[in-house]
Amino acid sequence: MATLLIYGSYGYNGRLIAGEATDRGLEPILAGRDGEALAEQAADLGLEHRRFDLSDPAVVAEELSDVDCVLNCAGPFSNTADELVEACLESGTDYVDITGEIPVIERIRRRSDEAEDAGITLFPATGLSSVPMDCLAAHLAERLPGATHLALGAETFRPPSVGSITTLLEGLEDGGAIRDEGRLVHVPAGWKSRRIDFGRGTRPAVTMPLGDVSTSYYTTGVPNVEVYVFAPPPTRLALRAHRYVAPLLATGPVREGLKRVAQVAREGPSERARERGSTYFWGEASDGDERVVSRLRMSDPYVVTGACALAVTERVLDGEVSPGYRTPAGEFGPEFVLGIDEAAGFFDEGTP
Repeated sequence: MATLLIYGSYGYNGRLIAGEATDRGLEPILAGRDGEALAEQAADLGLEHRRFDLSDPAVVAEELSDVDCVLNCAGPFSNTADELVEACLESGTDYVDITGEIPVIERIRRRSDEAEDAGITLFPATGLSSVPMDCLAAHLAERLPGATHLALGAETFRPPSVGSITTLLEGLEDGGAIRDEGRLVHVPAGWKSRRIDFGRGTRPAVTMPLGDVSTSYYTTGVPNVEVYVFAPPPTRLALRAHRYVAPLLATGPVREGLKRVAQVAREGPSERARERGSTYFWGEASDGDERVVSRLRMSDPYVVTGACALAVTERVLDGEVSPGYRTPAGEFGPEFVLGIDEAAGFFDEGTP
């Protein structure tokens, strides 16, 4: 049986994924920096655990030497992905993560040739929103071959977990990002707004630098990409303010102070809340003359993240993925998402 190691297994997403992986019979090894948290979690789940940080590449590679695949759940991924990828290249271990951080995805993609030479798969961005929106983007590209512009979006009312907040704070100084004629271009936070019908009426939305700006471009080749999220008035006001206060927020002392505040926030939604949650995805492709729209509906964001990440990881463990950098729809096709988490779609508009 192939061996899976989950790094950062005791964070909010990591705990959910580790529990689901156990239910699926994967028997993952739990890993991370916090030995006390690992020991407690391993005892609860009846699993092996390994305590190691990522400061020494040789130590990390040794810890992975008998592991077939690492699933990295330890955000911010700007602090963990490069080190784990380096160790995976050394140890011959496949790499999967749930990042939505554009710089992380871009750096991992640049190591694709090294991964091919090492015979391993590098598969970042396998959670929310990357799997649903990547598959939606591929579906739209099939509906409108030759599309030049792609807009994607997501709507959910779920507040972020502590880990998500911390990841957001790590990227405060970067503002927003879009794809313009194939180039990754940085723009102000909340750079563009529009009203979008995600599937239950028109809602206000703004551009956000989600990982799909990268992944959907590499999957489809469509050169112009924007990603939107539902944004009620307080969110839009905060994003506009961010343009002026970002230099202050990005300073070390202020950012670290905000992280400490985040630690006292709620850890994440309850099981009952997750059972009632939902996420709506929308996409639009155009070529200057024609325009097509498709939608997808899934359950709670945290449920979707775990289900998508494990669906990809199981295929990696089964040897169904080619070496090198990979994207969800690029490797498995747009219908991949329809087999995950009782997804409903694609709901299409337009003639092509």
